[in-house]
Parts: sequence; C-alpha cells; structure tokens
Amino acid sequence: MHRRALGLLFAALSTGLGIIAVFSALEGGGAWVVALAAGALAFWMGDLARRALIRRRA
Repeated sequence: MHRRALGLLFAALSTGLGIIAVFSALEGGGAWVVALAAGALAFWMGDLARRALIRRRA
C-alpha cells in the first residue's frame, strides 16, 4: 500500500516538474537553465514512480 502511494507521489512530482520544464523552455533566455534542471528532475522522478508502481513477481 505504501509503495503505491509513494509511486503516485513521484508521478505527481514528475508531472509538475515536467510542466515547469516546458514553460521554462518556452520562456527562453536564462530560463533554459531552469528548464534543463526541471527536465532532469522530472525524468528522475518519473523513473522512481515507474519502479514504485511496477508489480514485482515473486
């Protein structure tokens, strides 16, 4: 149960960071640094969410 909730939390954080990355990239200028950092964090959180939500076979 806790593993699923953690996966959903990571998925929500990944989505939010992805949105920040897109809006920062569209802004241009010095916001590219924020876009790259948010994109990297979104990718990392998405991977954590995927690992937490996948059912392991025993």
